[in-house]
Amino acid sequence: MRKIYSVLLATILAFTIVGCEGKSSGDDKATSVKAVSKVVKKMQDVQVFSVANADGTITPKTIEAAFDATGLTVDGNNNMNKPFSQRFPKLHYKEYFLAMFRNNDLTLKLVKKYDNFGALTPLTMSIWSDGKTMNISTLSINGMSRAAEIPLDDKDLIAYAKMIDTALKAALPNGSYKDLGHVMTHNNKSLATSFEMEIEEDVDLEEFKEDFQAEFEGEMEPLGFLMPNFVNLKEEIFDDAGYDGYDFYDTYSICKFDVIYPVHVTHPEAGAWAPCSFYMYKKKDVNVMRMGFLSVDNWVTTMNIEDDASLKPLRAAQGMITDIINELTE
Repeated sequence: MRKIYSVLLATILAFTIVGCEGKSSGDDKATSVKAVSKVVKKMQDVQVFSVANADGTITPKTIEAAFDATGLTVDGNNNMNKPFSQRFPKLHYKEYFLAMFRNNDLTLKLVKKYDNFGALTPLTMSIWSDGKTMNISTLSINGMSRAAEIPLDDKDLIAYAKMIDTALKAALPNGSYKDLGHVMTHNNKSLATSFEMEIEEDVDLEEFKEDFQAEFEGEMEPLGFLMPNFVNLKEEIFDDAGYDGYDFYDTYSICKFDVIYPVHVTHPEAGAWAPCSFYMYKKKDVNVMRMGFLSVDNWVTTMNIEDDASLKPLRAAQGMITDIINELTE
């Protein structure tokens, strides 16, 4: 019973940290399972933080600066309206940006415990304005926990969520979280897609990795996939910290205009999942390369996507990536 209550209290702490509303009473020291389940059910995987901005003083650049100042390095902050205007007949927002961000210290701590945290390295956000409000979407602690299969009471995950919350409040002063009203249907499953490939013991690992990545990129780019960011976790994070648990660990940020455009029309918060991170790593003394990314079912089930204009390109894109990886690992 003590263990159950400790987990419940940690869960409540996590929700409190990221700004979820809830009642507390000094007279009521116990928290019922029923009350906690209501909070968990209401909590969304994707969170949107918004503020009035009719005067235009808050911009994607000021948001990027606020995130950087909070300790979240912004790897890219891309104006999507520019390519959208060249490819599609209509722009739906005055501004629409997709950005990638990370904290190296917390990434290292989480990857040490959870190999597949590369699926959230970097994290992503969409920034959009209708001319009256500025909005930022990110994954909530619930979304990060489920997607990377990390317990909600993990102290480093809680710290990451708090850092994001701090950055959002610094970027949009006087802002607040919106209730998206989504009814999620994923049943708390991770919805990840993963692959593995055996590596011969006497292979030159650097040459193997370079050849594999060259083939991967060569197959992806002709199909319209863009790779706006690449992170070599071993060189950029692990080596500086003196951590030697992997022979290599790389992540690609992957985006496709024909996918994100139709989805963002009615779900601008889709940037919490896009660009998606594709990870590939080999642990020391393990002759297997593991790869993966978060399935498009995350988009579908956390944002209630039902229209064929969005669903078809999402499913098609996932099928293309899966076919490429299966072909390369045969």
